[in-house]
Amino acid sequence: MTTIPARLARATTTSSNPTEARQRVISLYRNWYRSAPEICSLYALNVSPTYLRHVIRQKFERNRSVTDPKIIDILIAKERMEYQETMNCWKMNDQLLGLFIHPDGGKPVDGTFLQRFYQGRDEQAVRPAATGM
Repeated sequence: MTTIPARLARATTTSSNPTEARQRVISLYRNWYRSAPEICSLYALNVSPTYLRHVIRQKFERNRSVTDPKIIDILIAKERMEYQETMNCWKMNDQLLGLFIHPDGGKPVDGTFLQRFYQGRDEQAVRPAATGM
């Protein structure tokens, strides 16, 4: 399969008001949602498109409380890059699975690194970095 790098490229734009930003977020969400079956087939994932849609929904819900249009524009630009890289097959399976299996980005939830270090805990060390497919 040949990729056309500019196929999904969009110019970065700024939102003039929260309503416009919301419309752009919904448009991006729809793009991700509709392409879930294609992502599963492109990368030969062992997950269903339904699960992929569930994870995509979680990713967008995590930033639901953001109201500043400038921050929303930055998040849209980053997520649009992720979408373009995913749909053009520029990601490896491990990168894609990392987004969907550990959608939190592997960040510690119960304290900072130093707090866990001082307590002698390192739960992140038992998690494999890649699947080795």
